[in-house]
Amino acid sequence: MAKSKEQKKEIIKGLSDKISRSKSIVFINFNGLEVKENEDLREKLKESQGEYYVAKKTLLDRVLKDNKITDFNIKEHKGQVAAIFGYEDEAAPAKVVDNFKKEHLTKEGEEKLYFISGILDLHSETGRKFISREEVAFLAKLPTKLELYAKIAGSLNAPVSGFVNVLAGNLRNLVYVLSAVKDKKV
Repeated sequence: MAKSKEQKKEIIKGLSDKISRSKSIVFINFNGLEVKENEDLREKLKESQGEYYVAKKTLLDRVLKDNKITDFNIKEHKGQVAAIFGYEDEAAPAKVVDNFKKEHLTKEGEEKLYFISGILDLHSETGRKFISREEVAFLAKLPTKLELYAKIAGSLNAPVSGFVNVLAGNLRNLVYVLSAVKDKKV
């Protein structure tokens, strides 16, 4: 059923709000997904502070242009297009979709959805970064922020741990020498 002008204004207002709050947007084609699979994907994205949103391409295009995102033409893509907003971690939407599409293949082993493109650094002072399908797929393979923080903490802790082990080794050797001297005197 066609939407009234008021409904379209509400959709545009809602989408503009989502863009203003998001750190990244990933666009996917989801033609092959069934309704239940769409709901599953929505839930998985919600768990990772993301949001899956489907609107007509003309409305998405208008909202993007209203938000001065003009280097991307969503209307040129065939099929159904969804916008996935990442509110916390820029890479989370791509990761969730990548994992989801590996789990939900057709009977022939083909993917039911695929990346179209994405936008990073929506609100940075240096400007937005439009990324291709291949770059979104690469982004999905990167470690999460928490994994990177853990690696940094481990790297910072490694020299300290090594130093403690060296000191402990020296003390251990001193104890062995003192014990040998005691045994020799007895």
